[in-house]
Amino acid sequence: MTYVVTETCIRCKYTDCVDVCPVDCFREGPNFLVIDPDECIDCTLCVAECPVEAIYAEDDVPDDQREFKAINAELAKLWKPIIERKPAPPDADEWKPVKVKRHLLER
Repeated sequence: MTYVVTETCIRCKYTDCVDVCPVDCFREGPNFLVIDPDECIDCTLCVAECPVEAIYAEDDVPDDQREFKAINAELAKLWKPIIERKPAPPDADEWKPVKVKRHLLER
């Protein structure tokens, strides 16, 4: 099983999760992070670190977020690894409470 980054991360892109990942399975896009399902070892460390609760176990992804399993797998092949924590975007806190952001995902 792997973990999946969901819609809540879009435009927030806090990287607290990256710091605790023992296998560097996160990939960084313009305004979103994904988890490479081929690299994730199911350690669960990233889940508690995510300040917007965007990371779920593959089997626990909410029904309305299921498409993010495929999005993570697809974009993990295109985006570069991120291995160190970076500052969040300046407006991340403004986007934190916004629930519908799928249309804002930059590939």
